[in-house]
Amino acid sequence: MEKVTLNVEGMSCGHCIKAIEGSVGELPGVSNVKVHLESGKVDVEYNSTEVSLDKIKETIDDQGYDVN
Repeated sequence: MEKVTLNVEGMSCGHCIKAIEGSVGELPGVSNVKVHLESGKVDVEYNSTEVSLDKIKETIDDQGYDVN
């Protein structure tokens, strides 16, 4: 399992948490997603043989947030 912390801009409320945790959490290979609104970070634990980091970032971007 890989663990990564992403910097995500544009998150401000509970809807943001649900949108990101829900969409990323549905990806095959993702075992855990935790949004930290205060710090603008998202922790993701995933199996890199099933899903790429680029796919995770793309999924967050598709929800309307900027990933750095």
